[in-house]
Amino acid sequence: MFSLTVRDHLMIAHSFKGEIFGPAQGLHGATYLVDVSFERSELDQDDLVVDIGLASEALKTTLARFNMKNLDDLPELAGRNTTTEFMAKTIFDHMAQAIGSGVLGETGKGLEALTVTLSESHVAWASYRGKL
Repeated sequence: MFSLTVRDHLMIAHSFKGEIFGPAQGLHGATYLVDVSFERSELDQDDLVVDIGLASEALKTTLARFNMKNLDDLPELAGRNTTTEFMAKTIFDHMAQAIGSGVLGETGKGLEALTVTLSESHVAWASYRGKL
């Protein structure tokens, strides 16, 4: 399986519900390093997994809906603990929808899987991988 990864970052504010989160129940900020890996079994006709420029732009567009926002205020996330794990899946879903709509052009048509990884520090990260 071939893969290509693009990277960006995301700065958010949020709070959590539940005693398990201790002091993180209060409003706090997080900066995530976001990696999205695109996978396919065979390279396309240009020997690419995906066009890096289009992949980077798709990620930037996806992250813009959350960047510099308080996630507690977004209706689509209402009532959820926007943990690193949850946000990895949320970003995956938005990226998969963008790929399905054709934002990656011809290079996006042969993609088989996608992995979204959010690193919240140099010692902790979470990922979500799914088939397209």
